[in-house]
Amino acid sequence: MALGTLFWLISLIVLSGIWRGFLPIKSGTWWAYAILIFTSVVLQEGTRLVFWRLYKKMEEMLDAFADRISKPRLSLTDKMLISLAGGLGHGVAHAVFFCLSLLTPAFGRATFYVERCSKMPFFLASALIALGFLVIHTFSMIIAFNAYDERKKSDQIVVPVVHLTAAVMTLINLAPGGCLIGTPLLLVVAALTLQYCWRVACRRLTEHQHRQLNSN
Repeated sequence: MALGTLFWLISLIVLSGIWRGFLPIKSGTWWAYAILIFTSVVLQEGTRLVFWRLYKKMEEMLDAFADRISKPRLSLTDKMLISLAGGLGHGVAHAVFFCLSLLTPAFGRATFYVERCSKMPFFLASALIALGFLVIHTFSMIIAFNAYDERKKSDQIVVPVVHLTAAVMTLINLAPGGCLIGTPLLLVVAALTLQYCWRVACRRLTEHQHRQLNSN
């Protein structure tokens, strides 16, 4: 997980460096935020594919080493746990990158609100958004790795679409009181991602068990 977190932190730092020349963005120019979100999602999804290719090389090395010492190769469960760890690393990197600077003021005595979200404490909204993306990134990685392995185009499309949808939902927070709508919607997307990942994992494991039984 630590390697995955470092990998994704580097990608986010690179993205922030690219966009630094265009900052600050004037408040109210929602299209600039939309472009920022779109480029961020594209870069992260491209990075996900690179991450998967690096993982496949590592998997080949581990399997080759297992063959040399007469040990079993990585099982399907092992592979899913690795993708889970990679996804958790992505989610943690996202939370650290966007929320670490908020930890110190969050433990102050007062409750902080912003003008556009006067009904929900700012730190609570930030924590819920971080939680939503943590869940989305963690379980999207399992869906994506499985889709790449099976060459399943539909799931390869689902992952970036879910990521982009969740990211665009944060624009709702720019509207007055928008956090009361955007934040719950983001958590709904996170719950749907978790549920879809559960279905994918159960299907893949069941099919694998059936193949093993038939081969025996």
